[in-house]
Amino acid sequence: MNATPATTKTDAETEPTTHAETEGASTTEAVSTTGGAPAETAPGATGTPDTGGSERLQDEDALDDAHDDHDAEFDAPALPARAGFGAGAAAVVAAALGAVSLSGTWMGKTLSERATLVGQIKTSQTGTAAQQIQEIYGNSWHTTALVNGVFALLALIVGAAVLARPAFGTPGRSEQPVWVKAVALAGVVLGVVGLLISAGMYFDLFAALPSTKG
Repeated sequence: MNATPATTKTDAETEPTTHAETEGASTTEAVSTTGGAPAETAPGATGTPDTGGSERLQDEDALDDAHDDHDAEFDAPALPARAGFGAGAAAVVAAALGAVSLSGTWMGKTLSERATLVGQIKTSQTGTAAQQIQEIYGNSWHTTALVNGVFALLALIVGAAVLARPAFGTPGRSEQPVWVKAVALAGVVLGVVGLLISAGMYFDLFAALPSTKG
């Protein structure tokens, strides 16, 4: 008669244990499925940084910088080329004016002939020999010297302006080609020489007018 109650007691003791183990197992499974499983961690999570996007951004930035540098290489010489074009033209003009001041011009020849004609008209009737020399030859000589001096002065001004332009230009863009400086300097030198020769001609320093005195 004592065997049956013992069996009932054993069954009662085993049932709570079974439920507890079942609940513990389910809790473990829930934790493992929600917060655990390091092997199933998604890419790009906090534990594993994804460097693919940053590498692509760096490559794109490098390409953009390369394109910008390439464009800058072709765009930078644009302004200096334009500035060098104008300065070169002015330098050539200065040199040409200086050369003309030494060799004479068509304008100087024409004005000299006009002065000779005017002198002949003035001294045709009552002019003395000294007056004829002065009016016919002296005025013509001085007119030629004056015209040549004007061209020499223009050559000097233009050449000096080309050489002095970098001092008043934009910083970093004021460098001129060597040939521009050389031609402008040649114009200045020719202008100075032309001015000296013209001054000597005008003031009769190289050769005086003929005199009527024996």
